[in-house]
Amino acid sequence: MAEKIIKTEYSEEMQKSYMNYSMSVITARAIPDARDGLKPVQRRVLYDMSELHLNHDKPHRKSARIVGDTMGKYHPHGDSSIYETLVVMSQVFKKGVPLVNGHGNFGSIEGDGAAAMRYTEARLEKFAEEVYLKDLDKTVEFIPNYDETEKEPEVLPVRVPNLLINGAEGIAVGMSTSIPPHNLGEVVDAVQAYIDNPDISTAELMEYLPGPDFPTGGIIANKSDLPAIYETGMGKIKLRGKIEVELGKRKADKDKLIITEIPYTMIGAGINKFLMDIADLVENKKLTDVIDISNQSNKEGIRIVLELRKDADVEKIRNILYKKTKLEDTYGVNMLAIADGRPEILNLKGILKNYLDFQYANATRKYKVLLDKELEKKEIKEGLIKACDIIDLIIAVLRGSKNLKDAKNCLMTGDISNISFRAKGFEEDARKLCFTEKQASAILEMRLYKLIGLEILQLEKEFKETLARIREYEKILSSRKNMDEVIKKDLDYIKAEYGTPRKTLIEDGKEAVYDEAAVTVSEVTFVMDRFGYCKVLDKNTYDRNKETIETENPFVVNCLNTDKICIFTNTGNLHQIKVLDMPGGKLRDKGTPIDNLSKFDGTKEEIIYLSHAGGLKGKKFLFATRQALIKMVPGEEFETNNRTVAATRLLDDDVLICVLPYEGETDTVLQTSSGVFLRFSSEEIPEMKKNARGVRGIKLSPGESLEAVYLPGDEPVIRYKEKEVHLNRLKIGKRDGKGSKVRL
Repeated sequence: MAEKIIKTEYSEEMQKSYMNYSMSVITARAIPDARDGLKPVQRRVLYDMSELHLNHDKPHRKSARIVGDTMGKYHPHGDSSIYETLVVMSQVFKKGVPLVNGHGNFGSIEGDGAAAMRYTEARLEKFAEEVYLKDLDKTVEFIPNYDETEKEPEVLPVRVPNLLINGAEGIAVGMSTSIPPHNLGEVVDAVQAYIDNPDISTAELMEYLPGPDFPTGGIIANKSDLPAIYETGMGKIKLRGKIEVELGKRKADKDKLIITEIPYTMIGAGINKFLMDIADLVENKKLTDVIDISNQSNKEGIRIVLELRKDADVEKIRNILYKKTKLEDTYGVNMLAIADGRPEILNLKGILKNYLDFQYANATRKYKVLLDKELEKKEIKEGLIKACDIIDLIIAVLRGSKNLKDAKNCLMTGDISNISFRAKGFEEDARKLCFTEKQASAILEMRLYKLIGLEILQLEKEFKETLARIREYEKILSSRKNMDEVIKKDLDYIKAEYGTPRKTLIEDGKEAVYDEAAVTVSEVTFVMDRFGYCKVLDKNTYDRNKETIETENPFVVNCLNTDKICIFTNTGNLHQIKVLDMPGGKLRDKGTPIDNLSKFDGTKEEIIYLSHAGGLKGKKFLFATRQALIKMVPGEEFETNNRTVAATRLLDDDVLICVLPYEGETDTVLQTSSGVFLRFSSEEIPEMKKNARGVRGIKLSPGESLEAVYLPGDEPVIRYKEKEVHLNRLKIGKRDGKGSKVRL
């Protein structure tokens, strides 16, 4: 047993295992191949559907059958990923050109999920059949599947740059890919221009391929940034929805703003979020000219209608929608793909080069296979034509043979030693026979009706056609230029058959400008009860009911309406909420749960300290954790626009137990869970950044933890287990030392 134990460095083994895992995710799951533009699961689904003969002219088959067959034969990583892939490849609002024809509920642009796989059916689109799966047996290499019981194609012989046409999205370990879809016709034009001039520049290519073409339409508003994106393979595209103005035809009719196209990034739950954002803007008086919102979208397309007041400022509303909602969004481009077996960020020319290298390899393999087949046909037809010319001799040999072996031997070598000719005069001619083995087999299998005159003429015609095809294939294989013409001709056919007009408008749109009206600054009071319901009260209401409010609510903060409420929690997080984003209320209003206004989770977090942002400036705060790590942090460290940030850095299994504003107190007192108190000078606590862990405040015994922190200036006397503890009377020690236990 000892011989089987391999000793190795733990860190090296973990690094090696993690690298193997990450490369497996990158190359075998999440990132598409630069050659066919497909991830393994997409490739396997399409190949399995081809094997099941689910062609575009055949009946649909249950999705569950396709998923089960794919998982059992090629992709043993779970049915959910396979079915999700099948669904996405059928959705016209996600793919530039859909590859699967779905029958049933395959989801909607508004985020409705597809029905269960047992209810839906699917088959291949004609485009996938012709452009992705044609000539599988003549082009690509086949490799063993996961358990080596089946063969699957290494890549599919895709005849167009699928990486551009349908784009790609994927998250791997430490990297991700995000490639936008493009217009099929424009991609074909760019490929042909690249074939004609391999040294063509990116700017010249963009005369044919001006930019992405999203299935949802919309507007690309930063045209001038596209050349840099296509040159580097990385960048950001600014997307906007398309807004149309519909004027009322009659006096009673309202003017309307109609959103007919949305940004690609809004697909799914983004539409409902967009409608809610508009409603919030109306409620907050920022869209005062909008009096009604309705979503009239259907299978014909997007139609979101905003009814306007009379003489509404349309341009202002347009700018607010672009500035304050996801009607203007950013699409991050990162054109990462597997090239030559490794992940690589490709620019536009890099994608086209990988595609064309793949096409040349496929075309060479295909025409070599076709040439070999035609040469074999030529050999056989030559033999049959020659046999028809000497048919009497052939018949004499067959009649004089005792068995098939003797007859075949005579036809191939002229050996007549085992042939008994019934009529004399054939011996000399028989000795001259020298057919090849394939020709001899074809002659022996030839039926008598082939000797009819018309059949012989047909045979000669087929022979001439075979010779013509041989010349054609040899011509294609003899020159790169000839192969280029074949590829270009094929692309012309695909463009004519499947090309569609561009949907996305490309322009350098004006920056959406919206100056919010200056908010009148006023004093307000933030209150939150013990159940986490909060509200904002005006100053007069608070002044009249101060005693009641402070009695019923554990958190009461006086601040300005332009301020933020800062919530420090035991998990070390800082949550911030703008006071303007909080609902105003009356004294007896219940309020809104704090969880709904921020990322604070009351089921997992506990509030340690609550203040307004203005109350943090110019102050220092004492942080302490259960494991007795303490530090002093300047309030300016928490100035941020993020709604949630880490207020401190914690060790594993540690929690924040207190955040205290430091007002210059000379001493600090720490109390442990076992009743030990340590008093030391506050000057010993170092000032640190918020992302520091802190220093040891007191030496803890096993199983002991820090329970409380006091600044004696505020609380000189506390009660511990029904006994008064005078903090200022405690003996002063050193930080990180042992304290004194209270005698009971």
